[in-house]
Amino acid sequence: MASGFFALLDDIAVLMDDVSVMSKVAAKKTAGILGDDLAVNAEKASGFMSSRELPVLWAITKGSFLNKLIILPIAFLLSAFVPMAITIILVLGGLYLAYEGAEKIYTYFIPHKQHAENKLTKHMSETALLKLEKERVKAAILTDFILSIEIIIIALGAVVNEPLVNQIIVVSIIALAATVGVYGIVALLVRMDEFGLKLINLNEKDDSISDKVGRFLVAALPKVIKSLGVIGTIALLLVSGGIFVHNIEYFHYFTESIPGVLGEFLVGLVVGAVILGLVLGVKKGVKVFRKQ
Repeated sequence: MASGFFALLDDIAVLMDDVSVMSKVAAKKTAGILGDDLAVNAEKASGFMSSRELPVLWAITKGSFLNKLIILPIAFLLSAFVPMAITIILVLGGLYLAYEGAEKIYTYFIPHKQHAENKLTKHMSETALLKLEKERVKAAILTDFILSIEIIIIALGAVVNEPLVNQIIVVSIIALAATVGVYGIVALLVRMDEFGLKLINLNEKDDSISDKVGRFLVAALPKVIKSLGVIGTIALLLVSGGIFVHNIEYFHYFTESIPGVLGEFLVGLVVGAVILGLVLGVKKGVKVFRKQ
């Protein structure tokens, strides 16, 4: 009886050791997409009123957890029984990411009414603010859903030849770490200015070290947020381009003579521009049809 108990403990120890090693391998493979995920979600979670930043971020985080709960079991089932479906889902997600990246570039150079209305201002009514917040939270959760698919599929690919139990444990750990790690860092970023103000008010001395650090953090936040917006847009195009290059032979062949990152970015940009053109054309056609 005792020997059986110790044998069970030994099996569990071996399993945990294997899981630890495989988790490190999967984490290395998903490091790039996790960096993209951070940039994209930091940009998505910024721009809200100071008092609403943490509640909004918590709402997005809960949505991210729900995304993982939906994606994980489906990914395991599809990987086991319909592996081709994984590729199809990835490509569809890539199309959306490419479109969103191209749309951001388009609205930056050619601002339009809808883009202007998407900005939160102090002059908006509370009802309008809450409505716009909900819309932006939904958009952030949708983007997180697509990026989560990519993270989970890449992690699953790193352990695809391992026993099912190991796959479930390792990929679940990566999925959990992605949400906690990414949104934990995002929370620190969006509250940087508040922390800076506390440092400035920490003591009554003028030009103390805490004052200098505090002023630096307050001044740096707008630049960090603006930079994350640019990085997030580039990340969307890189992730989408990577999906196309690694899953569609034509794009892989097309980018063979181009450095990896640049090739993936160009593919994402071109595909995004094509989809954006189609969407804008359809919208214009619908407007003309309604006027008739």
